[in-house]
Amino acid sequence: MEWRWLVVCVLLGEYAFQGFLHVRSLQSESRPVPENVRHVYGKKKYRTWKAYHRESTRLSLVTDTVMLAVSLGLFLSNAYARLLPEGITGMYLPAFLVLLTDTLFKLLPQLATAWYENFHLEARYGFNRMTKKTFVRDQVLELVLGMLLTTALLFAFIFLHAQMGDWILVLFTVFLMLLGLGLTFLYPYFSRIFNKFTPLEEGELRTRLTDMLRKNGYQVRDVMVMDASRRSTKSNAYFTGFGKSKTIVLYDTLVQAMEPDEICAVFAHEMGHGLHKDTLKRQGESLGKFLAMALCFWGLTHAESLYAAFGFSGMNYGFLFLYGSVLFEALSSLVLDMISNALSRRAEYRADAHAVREGYGKALISGLTKLSRENMANLSPDPWVVRLSYSHPTLSQRIDAIEKGSIPA
Repeated sequence: MEWRWLVVCVLLGEYAFQGFLHVRSLQSESRPVPENVRHVYGKKKYRTWKAYHRESTRLSLVTDTVMLAVSLGLFLSNAYARLLPEGITGMYLPAFLVLLTDTLFKLLPQLATAWYENFHLEARYGFNRMTKKTFVRDQVLELVLGMLLTTALLFAFIFLHAQMGDWILVLFTVFLMLLGLGLTFLYPYFSRIFNKFTPLEEGELRTRLTDMLRKNGYQVRDVMVMDASRRSTKSNAYFTGFGKSKTIVLYDTLVQAMEPDEICAVFAHEMGHGLHKDTLKRQGESLGKFLAMALCFWGLTHAESLYAAFGFSGMNYGFLFLYGSVLFEALSSLVLDMISNALSRRAEYRADAHAVREGYGKALISGLTKLSRENMANLSPDPWVVRLSYSHPTLSQRIDAIEKGSIPA
């Protein structure tokens, strides 16, 4: 098999697909805004949205182009094998050094993009509230945590393959599933590394939120406010915890920007996800992705010619991970993500319907409108972009479904 041509074709194919989405997204600026959302932006705000949307989409195009060039350069120059120190033996250290090489080469363009996005693009349009100190701290923490997680995955794969051979396909899938569940459980603890959480003060809002959960059979551990405003003006709300015991989390930006009815409506939507077990269903979807990933990696353990094609004298598990990730990410973005996003959009409609049943239909429309306005959402995106990449329906579609009391097919 022409392994070098395969990686080039896959990388270029994924780049072309993402480029198609970006171009269609830019062209959507000329689309008429649906009647039910024309009030969201005034003329001045709409011009500002167009400028922001144009700049952010172009930044994504530039970023994708730079990362494509880096990836192609690393693969086609045999850099992963050339930069491996001579005399390194064993399975674990050579694999780790290949991953480290990939991380270091991609680190600078990723940091440059993140810096520009936060301190130029987002700041210019009033979104960024992050200080340079917070930015550096976040990047260091994300780099360390990312390397620890990736290295753990790599070493687990090496160990399981060395011990069990072809059973790796099943064992690694199970390992990924357990890791996913573990990260979901640990997310509240990880989030405290990046943000501060304070209890919501006693009062009407706290009482209404806790009463809503209890009415639907949940126990409330606490209602917390997260200091999202130290990084951005964007808002959200969620609840976390396994089983029936939940902790409500509100962004402080949400508390500041919305009326109590609107906050309750947004939270009723989030509770709808819990009642429909959407998080558990997402874990089921993840199992399919994990199996596909394990299948890619397992197949490459039998591809002896792969490593010679890129300058290695034998199997290198780190390179297997990188090459397999390219194949899996292409499969995921072109097929699996589209299926997952379609299911996610339907889940959003169901969660909206629950908020309506709680009596918050009008407040939900008002709250979603505020969120869209503050987050500068695209009010009339290209239908193909929505079908191929949106995890949520558009604001117009959600308002239409809420008012009609029906979930679109």
